[in-house]
Amino acid sequence: MKHRKDDIPFSYLVKVGHISANPVEVHLKADEKERKALAQRWDVLSVDDLRADLQINRWKKDGVRVKGRVQAKIVQACVVTLDPVPADIDEQFEQIYVPENSKLARHPANDAGEMVLDPDGSDLPDTFVGDTIDAGEVVMEFAALAIDPYPRKKGVEFSGHIEDTGENDKKPSAFGVLKDWQKD
Repeated sequence: MKHRKDDIPFSYLVKVGHISANPVEVHLKADEKERKALAQRWDVLSVDDLRADLQINRWKKDGVRVKGRVQAKIVQACVVTLDPVPADIDEQFEQIYVPENSKLARHPANDAGEMVLDPDGSDLPDTFVGDTIDAGEVVMEFAALAIDPYPRKKGVEFSGHIEDTGENDKKPSAFGVLKDWQKD
């Protein structure tokens, strides 16, 4: 069932207690009002389409897995000319949720009590409070992560732009001024 959260433009709340081990297929599509609110939140000119196909199922004992694909058509402003630049988003994602008091949501520690973080390992599950998760918010977040932060219209280049590579940023020597000094 679809519910609204006031601060989330695209929301689809799922009751955790109703989720089984067998994946449930959910298809979400943003309406016009949601697309306008998303365009404003993402700071793009427009969101012409946003849809997601999800599989939601139980993960381990208390967790929930939301796996799916989000697709969107957006229009951004070119960073050079400010002309409209259409863009397509097509992202696969997987997000796992556990209750906030779950041991699965804590970083593992070694014998010295230090947290062990593996940069190549999987992320820790997100936590949820109460008995619901918001699958729409997950879709919204993964779509936002796929937006190009510097959209540029095809064929447009920065003209008259000189890029500072930093190669001349050497620290001056304290004795550098003395090298040209001559004894009379």
